[in-house]
Amino acid sequence: MAGVPDPDNPESVTSKEVESWRSEKNVECLGFCSDIAKLFSQAHIVALPSYREGLPKVLIEAASCGRAVITTDVPGCRDAIEPDLTGILVPVCDAKALAEAIERLVCDTQLRQQMGLAGRDLAEREFRIDKVISAHLDIYHELETIRKE
Repeated sequence: MAGVPDPDNPESVTSKEVESWRSEKNVECLGFCSDIAKLFSQAHIVALPSYREGLPKVLIEAASCGRAVITTDVPGCRDAIEPDLTGILVPVCDAKALAEAIERLVCDTQLRQQMGLAGRDLAEREFRIDKVISAHLDIYHELETIRKE
């Protein structure tokens, strides 16, 4: 598990919860990671079981690195993948579905690799920096036009 709790977010896990997970034999808590591409190069799957998000940058980074994604079916997360093509959506707060999705990708190398390649294609097609900047500029120009009317 990578990342640190966000004390300003009431929905974030707490430091106490992270410490309790450290005692689990199957959980490695890495904490803050400054080189996410390096971390993803050592992983096969990226999972973000979030309750809600904006558009999670981590899912776009995972796709850019060619990693299959498992995330929750919430706004933002579902917008960052193509379900069953670049990753798997699971219901919020459904640990069993999350575990089944992880097991599916762990056991099916071909599917995991296909999703990773499709994710890379999605990142190049939809989340290129020039495309993102252009979309933002279009919004600013539209707002400027509305303001002038």
